[in-house]
Amino acid sequence: MAIITEIAPDLFRISIYAQHINMQFNHFLVRDEEPLLFHTGLKAMFPELNEAVAKVIDPASLRHIAWSHFESDECGALNEWLEIAPNAQPVCTLVGKIVNVDDFSIRPAFGMTADDILRTGKYSYRFHRSPHIPHGWDAGVLFEEVSKTLFCSDLFHHFGDAEPMTSSDLIGPTQLAMQQMQTGPLAGYMPYTRQTEGVLRALAELKPETLAVMHGSSFSGNCAGMLVDLAGVIKENFDKERI
Repeated sequence: MAIITEIAPDLFRISIYAQHINMQFNHFLVRDEEPLLFHTGLKAMFPELNEAVAKVIDPASLRHIAWSHFESDECGALNEWLEIAPNAQPVCTLVGKIVNVDDFSIRPAFGMTADDILRTGKYSYRFHRSPHIPHGWDAGVLFEEVSKTLFCSDLFHHFGDAEPMTSSDLIGPTQLAMQQMQTGPLAGYMPYTRQTEGVLRALAELKPETLAVMHGSSFSGNCAGMLVDLAGVIKENFDKERI
């Protein structure tokens, strides 16, 4: 069953816990004049997620459907959402639009550059490119500039059926998840590149007040410090695989 939590004004975390892999899949709905959904969810999760969204807004009123990078839990159900929301547009990085999305999607995407701003009413968004952070050439993170929410995608990924929001340390659980992943078939899922530390420090300079985390608890507190610390953890765990 999807759990809905308002973790900041107008920001709803919709969490589906997959017990068989001990991991949450979190989707973020922003209620505004032009509602925005960040993460479409897997295709198999669409009926449950659609039902949850309907408890907050009319799903047909969605106008923007965004995600970080091309991956099934990020945008697998994109076309299902576009079918029920006739005025919705896909929103991703320009690289994502060019290399994947406009071929996959039933409607063209708004491929955002660093200069583009998406306004939904009260709220205003920019995409900050983050190639290979957490995954993929097309990766980016979305920052809402009014409430200062950073939609982190797989950054700070950790396991368990975690509480919706925490002000406790995320670094410990994140490091444990990295170590666990490195022992299995998905090892190397987050490479350490020459850009990693600079990208995360640039995100820290945005001074976010909320980190909206896809797998695990979202965070409120010293978000800038958490992002800087994350750079060190990624280096410690993945520097041998530097590209």
